[in-house]
Amino acid sequence: MKEQKDLIIEALEQIRPYLQRDGGDVQFVDYTEDKVVLVELQGHCAGCPYSQATVKGGIEQILQELFPGQIEAVEAVNAFSFE
Repeated sequence: MKEQKDLIIEALEQIRPYLQRDGGDVQFVDYTEDKVVLVELQGHCAGCPYSQATVKGGIEQILQELFPGQIEAVEAVNAFSFE
């Protein structure tokens, strides 16, 4: 049986092409005990003024619909500062 992290990564793989069309990308960083998915926005998404809308209105909404009750939030982080 797949772990929650693996399922989230698979779901993000389905979202990535939409971001890549606009020159951006998303990378999974972690899934916390508090049910928060941490992602790193890359490419054009990293510096885009609409990146917060992409995370909350796009990625978070999709993941919450796919995994009801299992994801409280999605937050963008810098992977280097997370380590």
